[in-house]
Amino acid sequence: MDKVNFNSRVMAFKDPGSSHLSPETIKKLIHLSQEAKKQAYCPYSKFRVGAALLTHDNHMFTGCNVENACYNLGVCAERNALSKAVSEGYRTFQAIAIASDLDDQFISPCGGCRQFMREFGSNWDVYLSKPNGSCVKMTVDELLPLSFGPEDLSMKKVFDIPNEY
Repeated sequence: MDKVNFNSRVMAFKDPGSSHLSPETIKKLIHLSQEAKKQAYCPYSKFRVGAALLTHDNHMFTGCNVENACYNLGVCAERNALSKAVSEGYRTFQAIAIASDLDDQFISPCGGCRQFMREFGSNWDVYLSKPNGSCVKMTVDELLPLSFGPEDLSMKKVFDIPNEY
């Protein structure tokens, strides 16, 4: 887990070499996630969330949470951004930044969003941010260890032997 800090226009980026994104790209992703948060429709929870997703060919998609009076029909910002990208033909991603109004801790995706992100690979970056622009970098795999993904569906299975009565 790497921490990124923003000081006015200066950003310090600690990275052991796993990321290929420039500090400017990370800063832009976080800014876009904060802007997307402003569009959140959350009259029930009042918990705004925005996300900015970066594809492998550097297209960016944003999303915000959209709540519903039937609570379980709401859509999280991360799934919103991913769905927008998928609907435009994208299937591989470099990174996603997530923003909220939490001041004392970094926003973290819910379990459903972690599994949704995992559908598109486990080794891409997730930037968990605060309103001041600081962030922590993790991978999907770090957020969802020992995960179940599409490749697991093709694994060898033991099938039940029919009962012979």
